[in-house]
This record gives sequence, structure tokens and C-alpha cells, in this order.
Amino acid sequence: MYDTQIQSVDNLIETDALVEQHIHGGFGIDFSKCSALDFIEFSKKIMKFGVCAFFPTLATDSIENLRFQISNVKSAMQIQEKTDEPMAKLLGVHLEACFLNPQKKGIHNEEQLLSPTVENYKQLEDDVIKIVTLAPELDRDNLLSKYLKMKNVRVSAGHCIGSDLSHVAQVTHLYNAMSPFSHREPSCVVSALSNDDIYTEIIADMKHVQKDVLKITFRTKPLSKIILISDALPIAHSDLESMEFCGKKVFLKNGKAVDSSDTMAGSTDFVSDIIKKLVHSSMLDLKTAVSMASSNLNYIPRQNAQIYWDSDFNISAMNLDGTIVTF
Repeated sequence: MYDTQIQSVDNLIETDALVEQHIHGGFGIDFSKCSALDFIEFSKKIMKFGVCAFFPTLATDSIENLRFQISNVKSAMQIQEKTDEPMAKLLGVHLEACFLNPQKKGIHNEEQLLSPTVENYKQLEDDVIKIVTLAPELDRDNLLSKYLKMKNVRVSAGHCIGSDLSHVAQVTHLYNAMSPFSHREPSCVVSALSNDDIYTEIIADMKHVQKDVLKITFRTKPLSKIILISDALPIAHSDLESMEFCGKKVFLKNGKAVDSSDTMAGSTDFVSDIIKKLVHSSMLDLKTAVSMASSNLNYIPRQNAQIYWDSDFNISAMNLDGTIVTF
């Protein structure tokens, strides 16, 4: 565990740089179909938003396409190992694919969902996979969760209706695509909020989760166990007004990325945008918000990177491994 540092430097505020744990793309780059060089391009562009490292997140697709994209992530990571050029580090794949409950599939293609079994996972298995989202209630005897833990893969409960979180490390985008809070019945939300050992991702853009619910969450859950994520789509920070995602057309409507049924597909913000909203709304101070996208991810090595915020909480520069990059 490490503590997020914050200090003032030449009228700028220095904090740890940010880590995106759950992100599907941005700048028009779609992680479900882009090349290794596209991942490198994204790695360079995302630095402007204070991100020093990220887990490219792959949504449900065919086994063939997922294996191809996992290979592309691995190739991009190998490219990064051979260059000193400043860019955000690829930390490995977050697999938010296939092993989900059809009742909470969200935007995901139901026809491509698979039972969360070790046998099915082995069709995709690769050492570049670092996080797997699955529906625990479909994981018979928790065999897949136990196998993933044995392989040092972080297990995240998501797109689920169950309440037993005993074999997971975290919850994927709390409140979204899961059984909701009920004062009469157990649910994933209640289990996540009441168990201080469970980490919870949350999309705190005030669109996926309403402002007052965020306030309740921040008062209920230990702040050190909350991980801010963007769940950003390829449409984020691009000129696109619509795109295809998970085989469906997604378009912007009232500032949200939705499909034809008004199902939210993901975010149009990056995590630094979300932090700015939280601080401007006085919901969190900057140090706390930054920690939720940096030091709270204490299962990864601390990144040697700092960012510099101006008085309006825009990011002006990054110090990445001793190299200053200005924006």
C-alpha cells in the first residue's frame, strides 16, 4: 500500500499520475479491433489526460477475435519494452468478455456469451490477461475464480445477479449491470458495499451513477477500496457521433453513449475528466480522487510518474520516469 502524494510546484498541483483499469478505447481507437500500433498511438495520446498506465479492456466478441486482440496487446507491450519514447504503459488485458450473466449483459452480445468454466477460459488464456470480469453465480463451485487466482489473475464480479463475492477481489463498475440494492434481498451491490475487503470499480461521471448515489457510496465504502474507472469507449474524445460496439450501433444522446434501446454502452470521459467533475462538485478533494485512480490500485507496482494540475484541474504536464512531457 502506498499513499498518494500531493504538493504545489510553480502554481501547479503535483499528484501521482493516473491508471485506467477499465477502458475500451478513445480518440476513435477501438481496442476490440485496433492494431498493435494503434495501441501505441493511444498510449501516447492518453498521457495528455494524466494517464501513465492502463489495462486495455476487451468486451465480448468471438473467441477468434478476442485471441487476435490479445495477441495485438502483447505485441504492443513488446514494442513498449524496446523503446524509451514516453507513453502510457500497457499493463495487460482486462477481459470483460463472454463470462457474463445474460440477464445483465448490458451492451454485450448475448450470442457470444460463454459459461465461466476453466475449459472455456483456456480458449483465451494468455499471460497478458491480468483481470477477468465474470458472473460469480454462473461459476460452478467457483472453479474458474479459483483457477484465475492460482494464475495471479484478478477476478472481478460484474454483469451479474449473484451476491456471493467470496472468491473475487473486486466488483466491475458498481451499480451498473448488476442486481441492484434491495433492503429485502441480497445483491451484488449490497455485498460490495458491506464488505470492506472488496474493491469496487465505479464510473463516477454522474451519468452512469447519479450524484447522490455517489455521495452515499463515498460515505459507505472505505475510500481506499474504491477504484475510479472511465469505462471509456472509442468515441471518447473523438469527432465521432456514432460507432459500432459489441456489434451494435452506439451514438451520442444527451451526452451519453447509448444503443438503440437507450442502454448505456460506456463513457465518453476519461478518468481525469471524472476527477475534475468530482473535485469541482466538492464531492471529493483532489488527493482522494487521484488516489482512487492510482494508489488504490495497490496490486500493481507503483508507477514512477507524476502529473501537474492547474487551478481549474486541467493537466499541464507529466513527469514520466524522469522525462517531462508538457501538454
